[in-house]
Amino acid sequence: MQFLVQQKPAYVYTGSRAFDASLPSIVFIHGAANDHSVWTLQARYFAHHGWNALALDLPGHGRSFGEPKESVTAYADWVINLLDNGNIEKAVLVGHSMGALVALDGAFRHVDRVSALGLVGCSVPMPVSDALLDAARNDPETAFNMLNIWGHAPRLKWGRNPTPGTSSMMAYKRLLQQSRPGVLATDLSACAAYQPASDALSGLDIPIRLITGTEDMMTPPKAARALHAGLPNASLSLIDGSGHAVMQEAPGALLDELRSLTARPGVFATSAAP
Repeated sequence: MQFLVQQKPAYVYTGSRAFDASLPSIVFIHGAANDHSVWTLQARYFAHHGWNALALDLPGHGRSFGEPKESVTAYADWVINLLDNGNIEKAVLVGHSMGALVALDGAFRHVDRVSALGLVGCSVPMPVSDALLDAARNDPETAFNMLNIWGHAPRLKWGRNPTPGTSSMMAYKRLLQQSRPGVLATDLSACAAYQPASDALSGLDIPIRLITGTEDMMTPPKAARALHAGLPNASLSLIDGSGHAVMQEAPGALLDELRSLTARPGVFATSAAP
């Protein structure tokens, strides 16, 4: 499905369901140099259980037109513009890594548009090593390898993938290789530069679920706990054995966390069976 956002077509995966304005909406926001496909399982579940599930491609990513944004705030404004153009008054925002920063920024600057937040693999600030930034700018293949190694739990390096007969690491590397030139460097720079005002997060009074893998080397549990301490209405869930790529490493456990979040008081209720 396509939306027109900031005068350019934007691709949104809807789990093979037509958009229905009468249903609540949940928006899935991918991380740096990724696309909508990382959310396939979670988006399909919600699409078939009473929600508009919108797994989007950010501008410059996947099937969306335009150039990548140079800041997290610009990406967040783009997501809010997508809600505007879809006549979506309020939505649950779920983001991973850079996408989690985008969701968080969109929520505290447009809190009337967001009913709940699911932040997967998130830290504030989200530092990026100089070595990774340099590789992303000058040697993308090396940067892809670095992200693949740091972005997965050690067990996946030995073939212990949650889906038999597949390799999560090879699939993720191929996804990164499909990104457009310069997108990874732009996204990582946006993550490294992002720092909200000190009092912005403490004012967020909506249901928030922080979800982090116990083996996450990029946004480790220590960083998740620090963020949790600054969010008054947040809960923290650690996914045992998962690395940074929680959607692929522990898809069922992540789905359970998101189902729990959307069932909380104050978040849209649906008549669908769990």
